[in-house]
Amino acid sequence: MGDPLERLGSEAMGLVDGASTVKDELCMEIDPPFRENVATAEDWRKALSKVVPAVVVLRTTACRAFDTESAGASYATGFVVDKRRGIILTNRHVVKPGPVVAEAMFVNREEIPVHPIYRDPVHDFGFFRYDPGAIQFLNYEEIPLSPEAACVGLEIRVVGNDSGEKVSILAGTLARLDRDAPHYKKDGYNDFNTFYMQAASGTKGGSSGSPVIDWQGRAVALNAGSKSSSASAFFLPLERVVRALEFLQRSNDSYVNKWEAVSIPRGTLQATFLHKGFDETRRLGLQSETEQIVRHASPLGETGMLVVDSVVPGGPAHKHLEPGDVLVRVNGEVITQFLKLETLLDDSVNQNIELQTERGGTSLTVNLVVQDLHLITPDHFLEVSGAVIHPLSYQQARNFRFHCGLVYVTEPGYMLFRAGVPRHAIIKKFAGEEISCLEELIAVLFKLSRGVRVPLEYISYTDRHRRKSVLVTVDRHEWYAPPQIYTRDDSTGLWTAKPAFQPDSHLLSTGLNDVGGLGVQAFSVSGGANCMDHLHQSNNQELTDSVTSMETNCEDASDDARPQDDSAGSKKRRVEEDLSADGNVVSDYSLHETREVKLEDPNTVQNAILRDFQGATATTANASFSERVIEPTLVMFEVHVPPSCMLDGVHSQHFFGTGVIIYHSQSMGLVVVDKNTVAISASDVMLSFAAFPIEIPGEVVFLHPVHNYALVAYDPSALGANGASVRAAELLPEPALRRGDSVYLVGLSRSLQATSRKSIVTNPCAALNIGSADCPRYRATNMEVIELDTDFGSSFSGVLTDEHGRVQAIWGSFSTQLKFGCNTSEDHQFVRGIPIYAISQVLDKIISGAKGTPLLINGVKRPMPLVRILEVELYPTLLSKARSFGLSDDWVQALVNKDPIRRQVLRVKGCLAGSKAENLLEQGDMILAINKEPVTCFRDIENACQALDKYDNNDQKLNMTVLRQGLEIEILVGTDVRDGNGTTRVINWCGCIVQDPHPAVRALGFLPEEGHGVYVARWCHGSPVHRYGLYALQWILEVNGKPTPDLDAFVNVTKEIEHGEFVRVRTVHLNGKPRVLTLKQDLHYWPTWEVRFDPDTSIWSRKTIKALGCANV
Repeated sequence: MGDPLERLGSEAMGLVDGASTVKDELCMEIDPPFRENVATAEDWRKALSKVVPAVVVLRTTACRAFDTESAGASYATGFVVDKRRGIILTNRHVVKPGPVVAEAMFVNREEIPVHPIYRDPVHDFGFFRYDPGAIQFLNYEEIPLSPEAACVGLEIRVVGNDSGEKVSILAGTLARLDRDAPHYKKDGYNDFNTFYMQAASGTKGGSSGSPVIDWQGRAVALNAGSKSSSASAFFLPLERVVRALEFLQRSNDSYVNKWEAVSIPRGTLQATFLHKGFDETRRLGLQSETEQIVRHASPLGETGMLVVDSVVPGGPAHKHLEPGDVLVRVNGEVITQFLKLETLLDDSVNQNIELQTERGGTSLTVNLVVQDLHLITPDHFLEVSGAVIHPLSYQQARNFRFHCGLVYVTEPGYMLFRAGVPRHAIIKKFAGEEISCLEELIAVLFKLSRGVRVPLEYISYTDRHRRKSVLVTVDRHEWYAPPQIYTRDDSTGLWTAKPAFQPDSHLLSTGLNDVGGLGVQAFSVSGGANCMDHLHQSNNQELTDSVTSMETNCEDASDDARPQDDSAGSKKRRVEEDLSADGNVVSDYSLHETREVKLEDPNTVQNAILRDFQGATATTANASFSERVIEPTLVMFEVHVPPSCMLDGVHSQHFFGTGVIIYHSQSMGLVVVDKNTVAISASDVMLSFAAFPIEIPGEVVFLHPVHNYALVAYDPSALGANGASVRAAELLPEPALRRGDSVYLVGLSRSLQATSRKSIVTNPCAALNIGSADCPRYRATNMEVIELDTDFGSSFSGVLTDEHGRVQAIWGSFSTQLKFGCNTSEDHQFVRGIPIYAISQVLDKIISGAKGTPLLINGVKRPMPLVRILEVELYPTLLSKARSFGLSDDWVQALVNKDPIRRQVLRVKGCLAGSKAENLLEQGDMILAINKEPVTCFRDIENACQALDKYDNNDQKLNMTVLRQGLEIEILVGTDVRDGNGTTRVINWCGCIVQDPHPAVRALGFLPEEGHGVYVARWCHGSPVHRYGLYALQWILEVNGKPTPDLDAFVNVTKEIEHGEFVRVRTVHLNGKPRVLTLKQDLHYWPTWEVRFDPDTSIWSRKTIKALGCANV
């Protein structure tokens, strides 16, 4: 095995000082031919002049995670080995085992598409093909392969795309021909059962697939990896490469549009051998007589023998060979070299061979059947809810010591990630049925309905001896496309997709289904997206923009070897492809309800609690009365956001928090919670009630555009007979809390245990000042919050009540970002009290049926309130400081008389771009009065805006008195009306997710004049925008010269673009920097679609705008 300090390095890794602790093994010393030693500079110049034109830069994009590789984009190197047929040789980890889209760029910058035709199941080489006729302006010749020319002491040159420099020429001398295959990583691709060559050429990331040439211009080896702790580079011998190339050449005489898929015989015993020196084989028990026989039968200079290192369970060698067995003969012939062994295996596929070994000094003979290596190399996968699942490959079976063919999770996607299933898991049982192959998993999925919750058992290589059981919720909403099976087609180089189920299957149905047998209706809400949760550590040279990244993929600190198309390590955003939902229309009628009667008498409340809960809730001796009153109203939230629906800058996929029930009737329940728990409506919400141990889904119905709270609805009928123990809290919006008031902070722990503490209000009107995050997301502005003398820490949320258990505020979580230096930032959260008055106002409007857009909730259409706001960010300034800015004594006195506690004036920090107040108010303006009434706090502004809704005939403007640069002026400022839906439309084009700019973006004060309706919120790994660099935090202004001022115009322009067509895109970044780039549309793996929220059905419906083989919509 490889040196534990080895690592195939990238620029980002840097070099690690220190010498290797493992002694070098003996080298095969062969005197090099005399001519090589006297090669002149002119000889090298002539050789390189022939070689360089045949070397290409490969830009590869792994469109899906598969087997040992993650989705992503990278640069590497290849070289032409057959000009007539158009064949390029490179590494296996460049060709990729899964779906890949690649382009080759020659030295004169001509670019052509290339398609994979072969990747070896074990060794690190593979082939692309291209159309030789597409190269019109370059004269080049193929590079001949001469594995026999490799020898110790040979001067070589490595020509390739080292460190992303397109053409680099690195010199070296072959030092070893018998190095162990480098060990790259414990859960990824590793080469084995072969020698590697070693030279101190100092190659780095991007040079994978480079030819290692001699002075005659012949390729003597293939560059594969390097060690970052030294200048050592590792080269793959070419003997098996030559054999594979000959198979390809015999099957295809010349380049044709449809390549004929070629089967290259490859045999295996599913056993790994290492070459050990004779001294070590003697310590393993090799008899001296056997050693003499081997030495006599082997070539002069042989230094050791092959020893079994590992055996894959269930393989041909399992229970026949064991680690430490010394291989003596195969079919009666002494074999000490990998090449002879592999040649014999490849020529004996599906045949019996006889192996003679020695185990601890005992001679053993076994007969084994050579297995077809391609049969245990997966060529298909299932994509479901963003997960990539396929049979376990020989590569990973060897890494993890599992049977080949088990059901292996390459990427957990959304559904499995939500349940806690990790990458590299092996699914053993699903919905009560044992799972041994992918077909059995598909059959079980076929039987399941949307929203059903079923158990899943899996094992992991990190804890292989114990099964873990989790609960999987089949997606209630159509966040993803129906399950598809992708199958590799080597004749085209593509992976073709087909539905895993028939169209009438249960999983594809959009009706309301029972959840977990509890009769819970699957609410028809929220938007969808089909994406793979590419949660990975990519080592390729990534095409990313660190400014737009949400998360940093840190490199492993260990010095393991890595594949060498690693280049710059980078930060990455988790994003993926989307697909989404149909829904069914439920009854269209309205129903006005009144809030339930509150129990005012404390004794009556206490008796009711004790009667309903019968000791099941917090009735311990030390629990406060307010805790016992409020506990039945508390709800624990668990919120999951599908990765591709992480809109509006939401910074995480998983949230926890505590909410409180503010309304409960037979037809609807409403829970209020902070927006750091429920950030967007496109999410799956599960509610766990403190009143009774039950978990049901919730539906986001209202997100306040300013205040930090959201309303989530649930179906009371889903509670069943236990619904009687669930009640709504009594709200106490008035009187407002004052400094020194006593309150009870009550909340839930993760284990649904109520906790309370009596605290004192220290500041009932603390103004928030939260700065913008690197990636703009919701931040609370124009809010006054409540501060306490003591609390339970930064992650504990709940409610603030009086001594009778009446809710005066919710104790909510706020998100912020702390910045360290110029480039470092870290997400943090803190908790403060949010006065209940703002929540109570909206609740009253929902119950009374105020004006607004109707929204379907539990089958009933209810008008949801609209909120009139002044889209201006304000901050308070003390009157003592305001004097210095020219505030007169008269106004100081008037403001003090209005509010003797705060003694402040509101100043303008900025207007939201695109608002009606933009260009009317300026930064630094002091707002003194509205309609001649002095203004001192944010609530005064809100009340003035709400007063405008009482009059239908006014112009909806506020008459403001403003102090600007020492001058008092009167100005009419427009207000804006916003709903509580948030972002309601999303489009995915070429892997970038675009939306209308959300308020956090507009709060930065900039929108492009050419049109601002197409804002790039996210991008997907392995997509065209990843490959060509169209990242987030920018607007798309033009596509092929046609303006795209809004999403409708963008759809009309992009749906006319055909598959494989290059597109010119003009963008402008959040910082105002313009840019023009080109990208190639790929409809095969990345169709164009949109997801739109429909309030009439309360679902997010998906429709395909353009895809291969489908008419435009």
